[in-house]
Amino acid sequence: MYYSSKRRGEDGIAAIIDFLLSNARLVLGVGGAAVLGIATLAVKKLIERAGRPPDDEKPDKKMTDSWEELSLVSASPKLLRKGIEGVVMKQITAATKKADLSHPPQPPQKSEAEANPRRKRTDLCVLTFAERLQQYYRTRVCLSADEVSRAKQRALDIATEIHAFLRSKHTDMPLGEMTLGGSLLDDLQVVRADHACLLVPLQLEPSLWTPIAGEDTFLGHPQYCMLRRENLEYFPRGRSYWDRHLLGGYLSSRLVTEQLGKSIMESMNWPSLSGTLECEVRPVLGSSALKLEIRGLSERNFDEEEQLFISVLPTVRLGEMTLTAQPEITGSFDYVWYQSLYTSETARLASLDQSGGRSEVRRKCLKTLKAACRNCPALHKLTGAQLSNVILHMSEKESDWSESAFADRFQQAITEMIGYLEMGVLPSYFKPAVNLLQGFTEDDIDEMGFMFYCAVSEPEILLI
Repeated sequence: MYYSSKRRGEDGIAAIIDFLLSNARLVLGVGGAAVLGIATLAVKKLIERAGRPPDDEKPDKKMTDSWEELSLVSASPKLLRKGIEGVVMKQITAATKKADLSHPPQPPQKSEAEANPRRKRTDLCVLTFAERLQQYYRTRVCLSADEVSRAKQRALDIATEIHAFLRSKHTDMPLGEMTLGGSLLDDLQVVRADHACLLVPLQLEPSLWTPIAGEDTFLGHPQYCMLRRENLEYFPRGRSYWDRHLLGGYLSSRLVTEQLGKSIMESMNWPSLSGTLECEVRPVLGSSALKLEIRGLSERNFDEEEQLFISVLPTVRLGEMTLTAQPEITGSFDYVWYQSLYTSETARLASLDQSGGRSEVRRKCLKTLKAACRNCPALHKLTGAQLSNVILHMSEKESDWSESAFADRFQQAITEMIGYLEMGVLPSYFKPAVNLLQGFTEDDIDEMGFMFYCAVSEPEILLI
């Protein structure tokens, strides 16, 4: 009875193993199922031999079994490839026949996919690239309304404090109304709401100051402009508050930035204000730009999702020109002001989308490209400045910007970007003489070009 009971238990396990082996072909393929079958048969035979009575088998039979096991284990890869499926199935069939006939055969259990064919069809359904792109835009690109609202409120609170402090500290400094700007306010920020700009407008007398276009300066860069002091013989130095920041007859962006930096970064009591604003505010040291870092006072204090940077930009508006003091861009030229084209580019994109049936596919495509580049180490140096100009150039020759063409325009933008990288030139939409790829090294361009080349055949790699 002991041996009979033992055999029944073994054959029950063998039946389960045989069932798993027969289904392993669906997952592992023929070759994988064969290797798994060989290993399992060897173990199963050892268990059977250990549980059988001493005189149950003849010595010749034992040697035959041992030889068969050895031949299976030592079979060459060529044999495995050609005929292993038949050998394994033969061994499985032989083992199945040894099952105890007293046990009624159990009906084969249907897999979950067989029991629910509709779910099987759904699981096998593969999303198209257009569907994946839409999914990526919804889940990885767009920011939640709560996150944007929280970031805007914090930036507005900081702007209010800075405005009040400068009004009380420098009562004679002619400043306009400070405003927030940048992609956070224009609904073009992606991945995280983590940066904004505070525009500090300087009020200059139009009769005393003249903007000099970049093309007319000795630098020759269309976006590197200068502000010249006029009529010094009639209105000597001192008539304008900003005369104290003159450098060689021109208003120095570096001197203006230094004065505001000493007031905002050094004089303001940010530790005390942090408690009032319910967030930690501290100046970013070691940077030529005026930048503040804000973190929420919560358990997620050091979480990147709660981090917000605010760039303080001294701004001059004279006529149709908007100039900003950005030493991190202009470098060592102390009297150079940067002509930002961000406002013009953003307004142009919005205007084109509005005239195209309010589809906003251009802005949607721009945001998706920005998110893909931000999440890809090889492309993270590309910013909205380059990508928005690619979209604007495409708009000149492409008329279909409907919602159904979203995926096509995204892939077209990749192809267009490859062309610009091959030439090493991406002209600005509003100032064609400006090359937006000028600041990249050859290694940067090669790395970005290779990534975009890969994305032509497999665009999904940009959606990781």
